[in-house]
Parts: sequence; C-alpha cells; structure tokens
Amino acid sequence: MKTHFSSHHVFVLMGVSGSGKSAVANDVAWQLKTAFLDGDFLHPRANIIKMAEGHPLNDEDRQPWLQSLNDAAFAMQRTQPVSLIVCSALKKRYRDILRQGNSNLSFIYLKGDFATIESRLKARKGHFFKPQMLVTQFSTLEEPGADESDVLVVNIDRSLEEVIHATVAAIEGVIKKDA
Repeated sequence: MKTHFSSHHVFVLMGVSGSGKSAVANDVAWQLKTAFLDGDFLHPRANIIKMAEGHPLNDEDRQPWLQSLNDAAFAMQRTQPVSLIVCSALKKRYRDILRQGNSNLSFIYLKGDFATIESRLKARKGHFFKPQMLVTQFSTLEEPGADESDVLVVNIDRSLEEVIHATVAAIEGVIKKDA
C-alpha cells in the first residue's frame, strides 16, 4: 500500500478563537471544491463534558483529540488532493503531534492582534463574548517561528474576502511548489 501521495495535501487553519478559522475554511473549501473538518467535532466525550461544565482542557485532555486529528489528516491526505482542518493548534507541541506521519501537512496561521479579534468577537450576533477567554487564548499561543517552515501566515487585519483570497493563494502556492 502506498503511504505517501505527493500531490495530496492537508492544510490546518490555526489561530486563536475569533481569528476566523471556520468562516475562512468554509469559503476556501467551497472555492477549492474540497472538504474541511472542524477539529472540534473530534473531541472525545470526556472533553466535551468537561468543557460544557465550564472547565478548561489541559494538555493531557487534548492528547487523544490531537491524535484523532492526526489520524484524520492522514486519512484526508489519502482521499483528496486538498483538504482543510480547522484547529487552533496554539502550541508548537500540538502542531508537532499533527505533523507526525503526515508529511504533506501545512499550517495556515490566521494571525491577528488582540484588538482586532476582540472587536470581531464583540460584533458576533448571538455569541456571548467572554474577554478572559481571549486573554487566555493569547497567553497560550506560541506563535510559529522560523523553525516551523511549514507554517504560512495570513494576516487577518483586512476584510474576510481578502483573508479568504490570501488563504487560497497560499494554498495554491504550496500546491504549485509540490507539483
């Protein structure tokens, strides 16, 4: 069995809550006629219950979830040329878990500053914004460094349409390079 399809690629849209990961993935997937997976759907039952009770997850809680995402990336890489996964992937060790055994995986970091993301979260309809959650997200974030050459950065300090366009362009750039 073939274990590597050089022309198939998985892109993880990462960033803090409110950076637009799901909105961007939805439109990018539609434009590229591909699928995307919201990583939150793969949380084990224990994590869902813990979060519903208002308790934050720790790294131990996240381990089985990240392994499920790794497995999903492995499967997606084998079923279609381009796939997207939405996952905050705030810490380098989380990104490293996702990379294991997935040579055709890249990250697209939807990067924004606190003020930009805070204003977007406050403007969401039907969404109760808790400022402390955003503070926690930014304090947890380990921004990708030069040692993570598989991370592409898309700044979100522009319209959603421009962010989507930049994301599609980043994906197409990787695909052309790999072709």
